[in-house]
Amino acid sequence: MITLATSENSTILLHPSDNVAIARVPISAGANVRGISSRAAISAGHKIAIRAIATGENVIRYGQIIGRAKTRIEPGDHVHTHNLAFEELSFEYEFPASESPLPKPAAGAPAFLGYARADGRVGTRNYIAVVAASNCAAHVAELIAEAYRDQPRPENFDGVVAFPHGEGCGHSIGPDTDQLQRTLAGVIHHPNVSSAIILGLGCEVNQIDRYTGTRLAGMTLQESGGTRATVEAARREIDRMIELAASEKRTGQPASKIVLGLNCGGSDSFSGITANPALGACSDLVAQAGGTAVLAETPEIFGAEHLLIRRARNREVGEKLLGFVRGYKQYLMRFGGSFDDNPTPGNKAGGLTTILEKSLGAAAKAGTSPLNDAVDYGERVATPGFVFMNTPGYDPVSLTGLAAGGVNLIAFTTGRGSAIGFATVPVIKIASNSMTFTRMRDNMDINAGRIGDGDATVAGIGHEIFDLLLRVASGERTASERLGHHEFVPWRIGPVL
Repeated sequence: MITLATSENSTILLHPSDNVAIARVPISAGANVRGISSRAAISAGHKIAIRAIATGENVIRYGQIIGRAKTRIEPGDHVHTHNLAFEELSFEYEFPASESPLPKPAAGAPAFLGYARADGRVGTRNYIAVVAASNCAAHVAELIAEAYRDQPRPENFDGVVAFPHGEGCGHSIGPDTDQLQRTLAGVIHHPNVSSAIILGLGCEVNQIDRYTGTRLAGMTLQESGGTRATVEAARREIDRMIELAASEKRTGQPASKIVLGLNCGGSDSFSGITANPALGACSDLVAQAGGTAVLAETPEIFGAEHLLIRRARNREVGEKLLGFVRGYKQYLMRFGGSFDDNPTPGNKAGGLTTILEKSLGAAAKAGTSPLNDAVDYGERVATPGFVFMNTPGYDPVSLTGLAAGGVNLIAFTTGRGSAIGFATVPVIKIASNSMTFTRMRDNMDINAGRIGDGDATVAGIGHEIFDLLLRVASGERTASERLGHHEFVPWRIGPVL
């Protein structure tokens, strides 16, 4: 039930120092809003000026700068791309003066049913992965997995899934190939994967002998005799792997074994008001239980990194985070890009104007816990509490990095509606507004839009997400799993040769 709009509650004021408010519902021209008259029709999620803002003056949301006024803005004006400009900010970073201790598993913390692995990690699913070493093996990897699609599965076994991609050859030897190998190794040696096959053509840059493990089989099309022969050879290996996977059972595991990836996509202005803060509340619950919550998307902390650095466990962690931001800026400059290229047409239609505004809302997914570590793309996450991973903001590439780092669950917030998942990691979808939740009901798991409707609180939805995490970790299927979303896109950073 949506609360009836009045002059006061038709908008949301996020901080006392803000000079804009957010339209909770559509506002018609001439409507009385907080004692002022709207000078234009304003869509839900968009900004209305509540004070006069001079040309060049800072526009403030969340108590933080989101840009500067291009022209004079009068009270009641719609504030968006026509009168709000991005400007890169200079921060005096506040690094911690002392070191905070790492969290420990809480006594009496909740539990879930998961698959204990030999390395101490815990799986929430039990798959066999067929991973292409290069694009030349991608089609055959898909054929192998397809052969098992309709085959009855034993209890405790979730299926055979393929990881095709367009990389693995035409790479220069160096950071780009190293990153791909780190990514594929993370997918192969993942707690949600019982066993795996690494599949190559045979002559690609990314050779299969770079991958080792007791539950890994390697083969190439050239040595196996081509497409059909390779499919048959792989099936013989997989049939043995299925027997092993079927023997593995879920057992009671503490919530400290949860490694939760945090992501957002198709964001709107409500994302930073409802879904992201609620996920932040859930992230704090995970950290309190001794688990790990991993925030990704470096372009979407730009303009909010100073707030995260304040929370760093020590100066070293803060410097690592800042190094990723600076490195990403140099990466963009090589191609003539800017962080402000990030807000998409959909983001802007949903009320977000600049990357500063988007980032301030996106960072809320990480809650309020100390930042305990910062890791590179696809690097294995081994630190409890809040951790940051350096990834692009592009959703399939970001999810791939998180999965390669070992997250066993992903929580994904969306305002405009994003249909995405991952082959071996359950992805929980959280809608930021009730309209998107209703319109894309098959894709959504939780409606955080109830916060904006006045029917729920941030803390309440945070607990709801946490409870769902435990159920999904124990085997309950998410919407993206039911729909079969298997997006997998490694981050290629170098030239094509």
